Amino acid sequence: MYYGVVLSTCYGNVEKISIKSESRIYEWENLFMIKSESGTLETVQTSLSGKVESLEVQEGDYVIPGMVLAYIKEDLFVTGSD
Repeated sequence: MYYGVVLSTCYGNVEKISIKSESRIYEWENLFMIKSESGTLETVQTSLSGKVESLEVQEGDYVIPGMVLAYIKEDLFVTGSD
């Protein structure tokens, strides 16, 4: 099994979480929306597809660049975008 991480891209607050623990995600799906300190909404995506192992943040949490937002158990099969 391969495990991947989804990381924060900026300083700010988690506005929206579009995934749930144990749910399946696909490449380039919108996973998190973070309201940056400058007031812009940043979309967090990943190049992974697989199952969400755990969510490490909740809506309203303050995050910093590089902070782990979620762990993903990666699928090893080829997807339509490969």
